[in-house]
Amino acid sequence: MARQKEKIQAIKLRLEGKSYSEIKEALKISKGTLSAWLQEYPLSSHRIKELRDNNPKRIENFRNTMLKKREARFDKSYEKILKKITPIAKRDLFISGFFLYWAEGTKTTKATVSLSNTDPAMLKFFIQWLALLGVEKQRLKIHLHLYSDMNIKKTVNFWSEQLKIPTSQFRKPYVKNSKEADIIRKGRFGYGTCNVIYENAPLYREVLMGIKYLQNCF
Repeated sequence: MARQKEKIQAIKLRLEGKSYSEIKEALKISKGTLSAWLQEYPLSSHRIKELRDNNPKRIENFRNTMLKKREARFDKSYEKILKKITPIAKRDLFISGFFLYWAEGTKTTKATVSLSNTDPAMLKFFIQWLALLGVEKQRLKIHLHLYSDMNIKKTVNFWSEQLKIPTSQFRKPYVKNSKEADIIRKGRFGYGTCNVIYENAPLYREVLMGIKYLQNCF
């Protein structure tokens, strides 16, 4: 009697469009038994397509496949552009720094050459560019703009390690009252904004004149 009741429940679930796996999970009945009970109750082709398309494992496999294809396309593009831009000479880096400063550098604070960014790689390049201009790393100052919910000491140490600059060259961080967690994180690095500063009037003028030359080239 109990078995017959289970069969009726299984047929009811099948008529509702449930898969063998879903019915098995609900009633704790083997697939072999369900196959015998439900062979006269096939799903429609439309329902089969729905189950296949909504299968979590299939969706995950599809996403992984698409991710691999996307990565392969980027790898191909990387190899292509690599052939066009390498090797990079010191002069290329020197000129690139002026373009970077033209776009991102501070130009309103007189006698100060500085650049703020959230990307450590960007600031590492900026420091290397300053070295090409004759600036020693120990003469740089670092000023961080952080948020109230951040671990200040941990973040300072992060930037110190990334830039290879001791914390003794860091000014007291500016901490905003707002929380970093409340800001959309997409495209962010999660360590606030770092400002690399070099106070020197002659270099400030030199950098601005380098940018002026580039402006006149176009």
